[in-house]
Amino acid sequence: MPRATAPRPAIVCAGHATLDAIVAIPRLPRRDERLPATDGLLAGGGPAATAAVALARLGVPVAFAGRVGDDHAGTLVREGLAREGVDVSLLATVSGTTPFTAVLVGPHGDRVLLPASGSLPAIELSPGLRAALADAAWLHVDHAGAGLLPFARAAAPGIRLSIDGGNPIAGLSLAGVDLYAPTVATLLDLTGTASIDPGMEAALAAGAGIVVATDGARGAYGAAKDSGDMGVMHVPARPVPGLVSTLGAGDAFHGGLLAALLDGRPLETALAIANAVAGASTRALDGRSALPDRAALDAMLAADPVA
Repeated sequence: MPRATAPRPAIVCAGHATLDAIVAIPRLPRRDERLPATDGLLAGGGPAATAAVALARLGVPVAFAGRVGDDHAGTLVREGLAREGVDVSLLATVSGTTPFTAVLVGPHGDRVLLPASGSLPAIELSPGLRAALADAAWLHVDHAGAGLLPFARAAAPGIRLSIDGGNPIAGLSLAGVDLYAPTVATLLDLTGTASIDPGMEAALAAGAGIVVATDGARGAYGAAKDSGDMGVMHVPARPVPGLVSTLGAGDAFHGGLLAALLDGRPLETALAIANAVAGASTRALDGRSALPDRAALDAMLAADPVA
């Protein structure tokens, strides 16, 4: 009997994949203090990688393109993504150290990140990645995958390009970018503006088709070139009972947003859905284990409908 083949990815996420050592603490420690932790775990992380997991949980065929080292951490990162249903055929193992992050999570979900970037080469547009992009609807990149952008459109003229702008990207051009999704702080820094509306307008003028800026517990802002006179819209975040950690919530938001846009949802609805996915993710110490599947998301939206 022939082996069933996996569906071609509708979305390719490219960029940073890490192993996170996450420790919950009652407060920040003082110098030379021995402070007992209240919880801890090892989990996969990275902006584009966690967005890929959010998409897979929602039933979207998704592949992750990136690099891990030929070390135990790299094996754990790969196995974690594969368990979630992410296609890891584009995740290369190369000589070097897999990026890792130590994360301290406080009692109110606030966190301190201590990243070590590893020693891996840049992601290349391999023949396998080129073939995946030719069939995909979206390419979503973070700061580590942004180097693919100049080549992706030539490799796949019909693909839509999405950028996680949460981390600064040197020399970033928004020309031809379909979705630019920074934090509010990064948006204002990139555009040199002092407030959200002018920042959104400047990013649209620079070439982005849609701009979505996340603002933590305050929700998200969105604007699109084809939205007529709607201007900048704001969708508040959903209240989250039992919040544990905000680690990875922005990455989860991007996965939910892309899933909603892939479904053809209007931007305002897509923002509300993305907020719901991000909110659900904060109910666990890591950024992935509490991500909703499609049934759980549908139940949340039925209890608190969006347009």
